[in-house]
Amino acid sequence: MPLLDHIGITVEDLPASAAQWDPVMREVGLTSRHDADDGVSWSADDGSEIILYAPRETGTGPHRHGRVGWQHLAFDVPSREAVDRLHGIAVGAGWTAVRDPKPYPRYNERYYASFIEDENGIRLEFMFNPPREA
Repeated sequence: MPLLDHIGITVEDLPASAAQWDPVMREVGLTSRHDADDGVSWSADDGSEIILYAPRETGTGPHRHGRVGWQHLAFDVPSREAVDRLHGIAVGAGWTAVRDPKPYPRYNERYYASFIEDENGIRLEFMFNPPREA
């Protein structure tokens, strides 16, 4: 059973955001894309889904990190190389690098991650945190 069924995110410019999110979603395994008039969604084989919605009211963004509401969504990836690759794909698609890929020893000695943000202020993390060896 997937941890989450779906996440819905409202964006200011749906076509622009869909173009920016598409290569990232496909790379993290959300490979089935569905376009509708008021939204674009990507889903994985397990049924989990991320949906971008057009706003009901324009001009209300961008989201500001640290305010009440969304903080970030972390994708657990299989290696440091995957963190680096996803970070590069996202930046190439127009995301802003908040923090380049690096170790985060304050979390633990194995934690390696990067943080990116889209034009709506939506922040994602790509992280690799292998289990501690026995």
